[in-house]
Amino acid sequence: MAALRFSIVIPVYNGGVSFQRCLASIQESLRSPDEIIVVSDGDTDGSWQVAEAFGATVIRLPSPGGPARARNVGAKAAHGDILFFVDADVTLHPDTLGLVEQRFARFPDLTGLIGSYDDAPGASNFLSQYKNLFHHYNHQISPEVISTFWGACGAVRRSAFHAVGGFDERYRKPCIEDIELGYRLTRAGYALRLYKDIQAEIFYRALPWTELLLRDKNFNAELNLSARNRFSVICVFLLMACLAITHWIDWVGLGAITLILALLFINLNVYRFFYRKRGLLFTLKVIPWHWLYFLYGGAAFAYGSAKHHLTR
Repeated sequence: MAALRFSIVIPVYNGGVSFQRCLASIQESLRSPDEIIVVSDGDTDGSWQVAEAFGATVIRLPSPGGPARARNVGAKAAHGDILFFVDADVTLHPDTLGLVEQRFARFPDLTGLIGSYDDAPGASNFLSQYKNLFHHYNHQISPEVISTFWGACGAVRRSAFHAVGGFDERYRKPCIEDIELGYRLTRAGYALRLYKDIQAEIFYRALPWTELLLRDKNFNAELNLSARNRFSVICVFLLMACLAITHWIDWVGLGAITLILALLFINLNVYRFFYRKRGLLFTLKVIPWHWLYFLYGGAAFAYGSAKHHLTR
């Protein structure tokens, strides 16, 4: 069987230092890509020149149109059997491309795959560390067979990508265009998988994702949609309600304490993960942000649900 050819497609808009690191990581790959296509999405910081100096094929778009359009433009110009989409702020591990090639060669029925956030984010600030590690945790506990895609580090057979029409260009901002693509691929009968050992170093997209979930009625317990997360959202909202009325009804305080203990218990594995990775102080700082994530996600889902039903 002929060896598979790989095309890396990178959309970039004012990529800066992160984009330079992205290109450098590709250069250090143990398995070189057969072609690198960089789509300059109306950038004004000279990112396209950085890509040219690197040796990539550069396609310049006159004005920003969003990553969905940029990826589609790059995919149309690609010649590889496999399209490997990488975001401009992502750095690949040296073995990433080799592992991707290995999986497609080993499983001929595999249409697409996504990788995982790694557990060693380069940014030193707390919120970046928390966000990256939390995404890494969710990827690592998710099932391997999935119905979604990830444009930051995801590969798909070129034939299948074009068969379903590529990314939906109506998503003009970085959004859930990759998730939506995954839903269309799986609806068409194509097989997608999450491989947790294929890792990259890399915000929560709740509002448009809610509309997509309701439209496709796809509530599979993968990534952020587990039963534990859904129950945590309910607990956080009940906790906020208890805290709001405890001044007038004393016994409600006991309910608030119960909900706090419930949240700690059902998310114990998450906090153990952070404790192992960053220690006690970091974990204590994580807890309120984790609950804020549930509050924001729940509020966004409620708003998105109301909007979906009112506009039908």
